[in-house]
Amino acid sequence: MNDLTKIFASEDIWYLLLALLSAAIVSCVATPLVKVLAVKYGAVDVPKDNRRMHDHPIPRMGGLAIFIGFMASMFLFMNLDAPKIGMLAGAVIIVILGVLDDKYALPAKPKFLVQIIAAVIAVMAGNRIDVLSNPNIFSSDPVWQLGWLAYPVTVIWIVAITNAVNLIDGLDGLACGVSTISSATMLMIALQFSELDVAVMMAALVGACIGFLPYNFNPAKIFMGDTGSTFLGFVMATVSVNGMFKQYAFISFVVPFLVLGLPIFDVCFAVVRRVSHGQSPMQPDRGHVHHRLIDMGFSQKQAVGVLYVISAILGLSAVVLAVSDAVKAMLFLLAMGVTVALAWRIFLVGPSSEGKDDPNEKGEDKDG
Repeated sequence: MNDLTKIFASEDIWYLLLALLSAAIVSCVATPLVKVLAVKYGAVDVPKDNRRMHDHPIPRMGGLAIFIGFMASMFLFMNLDAPKIGMLAGAVIIVILGVLDDKYALPAKPKFLVQIIAAVIAVMAGNRIDVLSNPNIFSSDPVWQLGWLAYPVTVIWIVAITNAVNLIDGLDGLACGVSTISSATMLMIALQFSELDVAVMMAALVGACIGFLPYNFNPAKIFMGDTGSTFLGFVMATVSVNGMFKQYAFISFVVPFLVLGLPIFDVCFAVVRRVSHGQSPMQPDRGHVHHRLIDMGFSQKQAVGVLYVISAILGLSAVVLAVSDAVKAMLFLLAMGVTVALAWRIFLVGPSSEGKDDPNEKGEDKDG
C-alpha cells in the first residue's frame, strides 16, 4: 500500500492515536510526581559552569516520566516479541543508568560501558542491521550482506545515537522537541511501508514526549536529564534498526541519517572539535550547536526554534524521499545544501556577536 491517503483512512490510524494519547496522558500526569521524587532524592541540576544556561537549581530526571508513558503505551498496544522485549530490557538499563547519573554525575567511561551492554542485549534479541542497501546507486550489487559485522555495526549505531541525542540536550525543550520531530518522521515512514509495529512504538514515543514538553519548555520546570535524553536516543536508534534499515532500497541507507541528522551532525562535529584540540571526545565543552546559536545572539527560545526548523526540514525530506521516486535525488541534494549552508554559518563562521540571552529565560544544559 503506497498511497498515504489510503493509509490514513485505515483503522490503524485510530489505534496509533490511542497509543499516542495514552502515552501523552501518562507522561503528563507522571511528570509532577517525578519532579517531587527528583527533589526528594537530590537529582537537581545546580549551575556550576558557563555551559549551563540556567541560573538556579532545577530538578532533573524528568525523563523517567517519558519512560513511564512510553512503557504504559507499549504494554497496552503492542504485542511483545523477542526483539521488542530485548529493546525494552536495554531501555530499562539505560533509564536506571540515567537516574543514577542524574543524581550522582557518574564518570563517562562506566556510562559508556553500560550503554554498550544495553545495546548488546537489544542486538542479541534480534535487533540487527543484517543488510544495508548499497549507497552506490551505480553498483551492480544493490545490497551489502553484513554477516557477523551486523553485531558490531548495530551496537555502534545504537550507542552513537544514544549519545548523540544526549549531547544536544542543552536548552529547554530542545532534545525532547527534536526527538518528537524525529519520532514523528519515523512514524510517517513506518506507515508508508505498512510497518504497524514500528508505527505504534513511534506513536508511543511521540506521545510520551508531548506529555512532558509543557513542563520542559522555556522556562523549564524540570529537565529530562540523562534519564530522558539517553532513553530517547536508545529507543529511536533501536526502532530504526527494525524499521528504516530493513527496506531494500537506497532510502534505507540515507533516511535514518536524515531523520536523526541534527544529533548525528552535532556529535560528529563535537568529536572532531575535541580531538583537534587535543581533548578527549568525552570531554565536555561549550561548542555545541545550541551554544553557538546563543553566542550568535539568538535567545534561547529562538535557538530552539531554529533547531526545530532544521530537524523538521531534514525529517520532511526523509519522508518525501521515502514516498516519492521522482524527486529523491533533488530533495536529498536540497536538504543537504540547506544543512551544509546552515552548518557553515553556525560552525565555521562562528559568532557574529557575543549576544546576550534574555535574563528571564533559563535553559537546560547538562550534557557532556
